[in-house]
Amino acid sequence: MDRLLAMQMFVRVVETGSFSKAAKEFATTQPTVTKQVASLESQLKVRLLNRNTRGASLTESGALYYEKCKSIVHEVEEAESAVQRHQTQAQGLLRIGTSVAFGRRVIVPLTLEFMAKHPQVEVDLSFEDRYTDLVAMGLDVAVRMGKLADSTLGARFLGMNPWVMVAAPEYLRKHGIPQRPEDLAGHNALIYSSVQGDAVWRMSMPGGEHVTVPVSGRLRSNNLSAVLAAARSGLGIAALPCYVAGDSLATGQVVEVLHGHSLPEQEIHAVYPSPKLVPGKVQAFIAFLQGRFGERWWERLPKG
Repeated sequence: MDRLLAMQMFVRVVETGSFSKAAKEFATTQPTVTKQVASLESQLKVRLLNRNTRGASLTESGALYYEKCKSIVHEVEEAESAVQRHQTQAQGLLRIGTSVAFGRRVIVPLTLEFMAKHPQVEVDLSFEDRYTDLVAMGLDVAVRMGKLADSTLGARFLGMNPWVMVAAPEYLRKHGIPQRPEDLAGHNALIYSSVQGDAVWRMSMPGGEHVTVPVSGRLRSNNLSAVLAAARSGLGIAALPCYVAGDSLATGQVVEVLHGHSLPEQEIHAVYPSPKLVPGKVQAFIAFLQGRFGERWWERLPKG
């Protein structure tokens, strides 16, 4: 016997005064409802209802049991309603994971804007450059760059993360402006050691051909801000994401090198623990991020 279903049917028999009316509400037959109520009586070893040709009436014990059942059924309905609201609406604690530089420069200002639009959402924002297990870390969603490995995670493509080669005007005046990728061999490269093939830069030529160029230099770092600072100080040529170099390009602190020779772009994805039954807060955050990474998106970021 399904105890809760039997209670629900018992409550409706009492409130409608009829086994047949209760059966219609549950899209079942009158004998089925009768059997459920009889099972309750058998379990309790007490008669709950007096039956006659005009319907059913409560016994004294039945009246006491009805009040308790009505309260239980109401609490269950309230619990189900609360969970459904939580699943479909943007509310509650949203745990977001992202990388350090991208998180600080891009995800933080976007998240603050999202929170302003969704006042019922609280955010726990974590920064980690290595890929982490979303479930183990308790994350609701992570924003990741690069191609995704096959997995059971849910994922949504958001856009592309382009890179650019830059140097300070002072450096180029002293050391000359490279005209071809091969010219980089004679320059001091500022190497970001985490993404762009370390000391090998891969780029596409204006005609579509691909070229691989070994580079070397005095500074290596896994921190993009450090590489940018070195480029702005005139130490060498750096390959950086446009969202990192964008402000410095706009102010003229650095200029683009080898314009038209493009570095590989990275895919940007939102990933979440499962593609099924995605909570409303996660759906809302992903929907907010979609459309934010179109052409030259780094120029339209809100200020965080």
